[in-house]
Amino acid sequence: MVNAMRAPGEDLWVFGYGSLMWRPGFAFEERQVARLSGFHRSLCVYSHVHRGTPDKPGLVMGLDRGGSCKGLAYRVHHARAPETIAYLREREQVTSVYVERIVPITLQGGMRRLALTYSVDSSHAQYAGRLDRERLLHHVTQGHGVSGPNPDYVLRTHDQLLDLGLQDPVLSWLARALRHDTPRR
Repeated sequence: MVNAMRAPGEDLWVFGYGSLMWRPGFAFEERQVARLSGFHRSLCVYSHVHRGTPDKPGLVMGLDRGGSCKGLAYRVHHARAPETIAYLREREQVTSVYVERIVPITLQGGMRRLALTYSVDSSHAQYAGRLDRERLLHHVTQGHGVSGPNPDYVLRTHDQLLDLGLQDPVLSWLARALRHDTPRR
């Protein structure tokens, strides 16, 4: 599917909205802030591998339907596209909670591109949907998986968004709570 969307010799664009923003894990030629319409960033995926276990699930980001999302777009040289796609599939589709998609994104200067990204499958058992703040904090605090503690994931994602000049009220609340400040609603 991904290769069919690109002309021979055309570079691959990848849209990241969670850990791909601060740990892409693949070589790229350039990185730009981009907007994706029709989906929003949400801590809506119970993590059973990377940031939790089935017995003590953590929470990670998913692109859920509706709204829009600013994140980072990476341009990958066409020669590296197959290895990048293979890497992303191995990383993002461990439990098949994400759906691989080609989506239109808008780069900072207004240029539109098609990009590979992974949205959440809302029919999957690991789809958490919208949780109240206390349940978010509970799952994030308990989560620890093969990629490390769940609080680290949330804090790094929050800090990356701040570095990009983006605010997420839920992540800001969680970051304050995780850093032992007094959380406010």
